[in-house]
Amino acid sequence: MYDVVLLTLGSERDASGSCGSGGACCGGTENEQDGPEQAERCETPRVPVLACADALTARGARVETVTARSDAEIDEVLARLDGPPRADGLTWPDADSKTRLVVAIASDAQLRAVLRRLVRRYAPPPSRRPEDLPAGRTVPDLPPVGVLPLDPAGSTGHRDLAAQLRLPRDPAAVAAAVLDGAPRRLDLLRNDGGSVTLDGALLGAADDAGRPLHWRGRVEVDDTVLSDGDDPLLACAIGNAGGYATLDDVSLLSPPDPTDGLVEVAVAVPVVARSRFGRKRVRLEVRRARGRAVAVLPRDEKVPFLDDGIEGQLSRKRSWWTEPAAWAVWAG
Repeated sequence: MYDVVLLTLGSERDASGSCGSGGACCGGTENEQDGPEQAERCETPRVPVLACADALTARGARVETVTARSDAEIDEVLARLDGPPRADGLTWPDADSKTRLVVAIASDAQLRAVLRRLVRRYAPPPSRRPEDLPAGRTVPDLPPVGVLPLDPAGSTGHRDLAAQLRLPRDPAAVAAAVLDGAPRRLDLLRNDGGSVTLDGALLGAADDAGRPLHWRGRVEVDDTVLSDGDDPLLACAIGNAGGYATLDDVSLLSPPDPTDGLVEVAVAVPVVARSRFGRKRVRLEVRRARGRAVAVLPRDEKVPFLDDGIEGQLSRKRSWWTEPAAWAVWAG
């Protein structure tokens, strides 16, 4: 028999009117200096949560529903996934835990908020790297999570991460995956701003009419330079999961594979060409590369970005790197 914690993220605000530092509210923005998401108020739908809880209980699981409104409350739930004390004093996940976690999400940003706390809980300091940490990783195998989309029918029309990963959306099917399914391990992107990326990031901005604005920045994937900082860029897409961005109906990324240990990166560059009659024509050149890490150094003062749906502004160098197979979902 399993103990199942069904976690939802609430929308309680502090005295200043802003959400807590854990990104526990729906939607949100991210500040590159401190990393935590600041999100807007939302009300969590209850029907899918209750339906999933009923399906789990009917199968004999002991179910507890928890609403977390801060980093500390998320951490209290995640502590139940800890393993026994280690001789080196590190906090480590229990590979044989009988407690399973289901995260009810209204957006990809909410799932990201929980994974971000998992990484902060279990990532050892570089100076205390244990011998049993997988090679090429900075975090151990994170505990699998069940994902319960709060839009079970996908009525919003948004191709969220659950849809990209082909995860079940029906509460009963989610319950079955958590109790009977196997963990499906997936790559995770960490960044030097202190956060994580599950799906992808898109750097760039548009004017009021929706036209992309030019910006400049150096974009480097491993040893491949996609832009040296002199090119006028329209967008830079960084993909980890099933695909992330298009620009003017042009797919920036070839279909990424969230299990190949690589990050997919693309930049869109406008190129002016002349016809044989001397007329100027602008075409979109897309440069792509795959690698273990990507670094973006903006030349402009601030470059807006979306990272797993979280808004932010980049004004200094940021690096993302791949943690192969670091996190996992319960899949049917």
